[in-house]
Amino acid sequence: MGTATNRKLAYLCLQATREGQASFAHVHEIIKGLRKRGWQVDLYEPAYARLPREPRPIIKLLHFVGVQLQLLRMVRARQYTAVYIRHHPLDPITIAALRLLKIPLILEVNGPYEDLYLAFPWARAFRWLWTPLMRYGMRQADAVVTVTEPLVRWAQQEAGHSRVFLISNGVDAQLFRPEVSSPPPPGVRQPYTLFFGVLARWQGIEKLLEAIQHPDWPESLHLVIAGDGALRREVEQAARRSTRILYLGKLPYSQIPSLIQHSVCGLAPMGSIERNCTGVMPLKVFETLACGVPVVVSDLPGMADLVRQHHCGIVVPPGDSKQLASAVRYLLEHPEERAAMGKNGRQVVEREHSWDARAEATHRLLCEICKLC
Repeated sequence: MGTATNRKLAYLCLQATREGQASFAHVHEIIKGLRKRGWQVDLYEPAYARLPREPRPIIKLLHFVGVQLQLLRMVRARQYTAVYIRHHPLDPITIAALRLLKIPLILEVNGPYEDLYLAFPWARAFRWLWTPLMRYGMRQADAVVTVTEPLVRWAQQEAGHSRVFLISNGVDAQLFRPEVSSPPPPGVRQPYTLFFGVLARWQGIEKLLEAIQHPDWPESLHLVIAGDGALRREVEQAARRSTRILYLGKLPYSQIPSLIQHSVCGLAPMGSIERNCTGVMPLKVFETLACGVPVVVSDLPGMADLVRQHHCGIVVPPGDSKQLASAVRYLLEHPEERAAMGKNGRQVVEREHSWDARAEATHRLLCEICKLC
């Protein structure tokens, strides 16, 4: 292996990650694991990531350009062995420069092009621009990293090469563990099932709110929702209409483990849309399983395969609120099987899905690409 002097990595993330977001955990846990293995890692991200609110679009654009120029000044001075980029529609500026400078590049791709158009519907009018730009990045990279097998196949097709590697999401198995760390937040009534994360349409929020109204949903079971996003208003309205729904808003990341530990099960009811059909491995699934709590997930590649293979929850058809309600009823009414599923989930996370294991895989790929081994 190479020495620390030739293990200098620039990590570019144009997405402003904030604590509590899955992207924040992914970026910072991988960086922590690489530093543990002797890499000097510098994170380049927009400065507004440290602010409570995002600035206006024009200010964000200036940040995107500025952080890339800052990185490229250091790259031109040959300060880095390689550059790792979390793919973003505006990173081709850096990618083109790296190709000219012949600096090894690893590109992390977390979803298909449709992700952009779902998050920013206005961008659909400019598909002719954004899609080729994002495809260009994959074609130029020395290696592409994705998080699910279907996404690997999609990226290989779009990139036109086979240098695409699977390094899935992971979990901090010390922070997320079965032992109850603290009481649930005030106002949370047991028993309850839990959804936490971004309140976006593709997360299946609307079907979840339908499910709690279905006759199959247990009368005694509450639904606790934590997070923020485009559907926040719908969730707040549903919570005002039903005493069985509790909306906690956005919580500090440190409060999520105890919220999971006290729950009957975690929910990932994602819809069957183009964004999800290339496979999904949500961080919330790993975090829930790490706490020894089973999950109810939609039948989508990635997470459904994990749940079926290790019998750590229940798989339901995407968009089927009746089956979702029936699944949570089954788990509530079968505590012994629920406990066994939770134990299975914890075991598979400890064995295969820690962030340290993901960092080790990233380290080995970097060593191979940079010819350090």
